[in-house]
Amino acid sequence: MALKKINREDLEPLLEGLAIFGTGGGGSPNWGRKIILNDFKRGREYTIIDPDEIEDDAVVVSGGIMGSVKTLDNVNFDELLERWEDNFELEIAFREMGKELSKKIDYIVPFEMGGLNTPVILSLGARVGIPVIDGDALGRAAPETQMTSFTGHGISLTPMPLIDHDGNVVIVRKAINSVYPDQIGRFIVTRGGGLGANSHYPMSGRQLKNSVIPNTISRAIEIGKSLINARNNGEDPVRVFRKIVSGINIFHGKVTEINEEEAEGFYFTKVKLIGLEKDNNNCEIVIKNETMTCWKNGKLQIVFPDLLCMLDPKTGRGIMSVELKENLELKLVAISCHGRLREALKHPDGKFAFSSKRYGQNIKYVPLEELH
Repeated sequence: MALKKINREDLEPLLEGLAIFGTGGGGSPNWGRKIILNDFKRGREYTIIDPDEIEDDAVVVSGGIMGSVKTLDNVNFDELLERWEDNFELEIAFREMGKELSKKIDYIVPFEMGGLNTPVILSLGARVGIPVIDGDALGRAAPETQMTSFTGHGISLTPMPLIDHDGNVVIVRKAINSVYPDQIGRFIVTRGGGLGANSHYPMSGRQLKNSVIPNTISRAIEIGKSLINARNNGEDPVRVFRKIVSGINIFHGKVTEINEEEAEGFYFTKVKLIGLEKDNNNCEIVIKNETMTCWKNGKLQIVFPDLLCMLDPKTGRGIMSVELKENLELKLVAISCHGRLREALKHPDGKFAFSSKRYGQNIKYVPLEELH
């Protein structure tokens, strides 16, 4: 079994990549930086493993932090890190999962790619002494717990231990549909300090291999390195990124209007932009923590779970949805989601889990390539 260590020199490239693939959410890379530096300072080691190398009968679970990106943006993270040394909600949820399963957990897999939710899983692995899978359930970030490749490959979200910031422990053992556990989680979290943590998707190694989006942590590091090198060499980082990921230019413009609302543990936003390269071009983005869909001049451009990345035109860095403001200049790059997510969309549970009604729209999924 070949374990790979994530070292200090991987920190900034990792965060660069995660910020982009977070598609506006997944947590701020500033939080991720604090988590990782705190762990390295305390001598904790991050180890990841290729999903193909784990045992078929291994026990794997996922997990993450719950809370709207707006709520998390108002958290004093230095104080939270100190609190986590004695009361790390994610570790409590992980240990509750072990009790539920009556089994030793061998590996942890991140729920999503994001500046918070990837580092926090790496931190959990370091604290409990088990490797983290080099992969995740999405290859991007998503607003709801059921929105995963796992759901569409027959893997149950439950049991789901949930710990809120106030210390309440709730375990959802069974649900009649995949959306209900997330709804319970949001209800608890919004009333228990605004954030919390959960553990979910217990599965075997074989199930993981058939459903995970593989090697996303390594990919984030490599793309981050490419962006840093592009800036250092005077190249256009957005163009470099687009070439690596076979992305599509969607829009280059500035924000003219933002309508935002924080509700039910989510950050809902509609953003309007005006083009900078052609007269009268306009764009509208729908966001639920992460970018969900957008229209250019009234024409549909992309549908979740395909990725719409919001980038700083000069640096190529990923922009968080809470960073959006009037007159902010953006470049939008679209990327096709991984094939396993598209497989998941064909499954009745996956189709229900990813429905556009979950972000206030009534549109069918159309693959990015068919829209362009």
